[in-house]
Amino acid sequence: MKPNSSNEGIEIKKLDKDAAEIGMGGELAPEKDSKNYRLRMQRRKEVQSKRLEQRNKEKGLIIVHTGNGKGKTTSSLGMALRTLGHGEKVAILQFIKGGWEPGEAKALKTFGDSLIWHALGEGFTWETQDRERDKELVSKAWEMAQDYLIRKTYKLVILDEINVAIKLGYLSAKQVIEGITKRPKLTHVVLTGRGAPDELIKNADLVTEMHLVKHQFKDQGVKAQKGIEF
Repeated sequence: MKPNSSNEGIEIKKLDKDAAEIGMGGELAPEKDSKNYRLRMQRRKEVQSKRLEQRNKEKGLIIVHTGNGKGKTTSSLGMALRTLGHGEKVAILQFIKGGWEPGEAKALKTFGDSLIWHALGEGFTWETQDRERDKELVSKAWEMAQDYLIRKTYKLVILDEINVAIKLGYLSAKQVIEGITKRPKLTHVVLTGRGAPDELIKNADLVTEMHLVKHQFKDQGVKAQKGIEF
């Protein structure tokens, strides 16, 4: 059977359906006695093992973190820690941000040459108040980013706030997509920031939208605090 055959696709969908029907267990399961509950979970384990066997591909992922909620950069840095933990190298390039040194940058310095961190902006647009300067910095940041993207040295490249740079018109979605597709086939790239364009989302492998429910800055007037916002 070919890896991408329609039969395999049907089998994967069937296994996904079976897993959903069996459920996660816990108090969600209908069984009240331990024996039948154990049988249900054994069936789930069998299905889960088959699901994992079917999903055996490996590729460098295009990952997008967007939305108005907090946590886009934080989530990408979690991936950086995982990658570093496996002995791989990471490059982080921050677009727009850069008027301060965040706590993450200070902490991650302990990884030495395994992690490269470039804060290539000079702050938010209302702080810089210089559109041409902002555009110039984004252009230079993108030029540097492309250099890191094509190297096999880095397993993960994080382009922090690049979605905002696209939204502001300093970069086009087309040039960013063309640039990230030139990377080695097992290199992962994360693109963060609000307002990720549809074109980028369509080309991504994994997209997470952070949905804002409550925020202390807006709702309570609480200022940005160390360890939470920076």
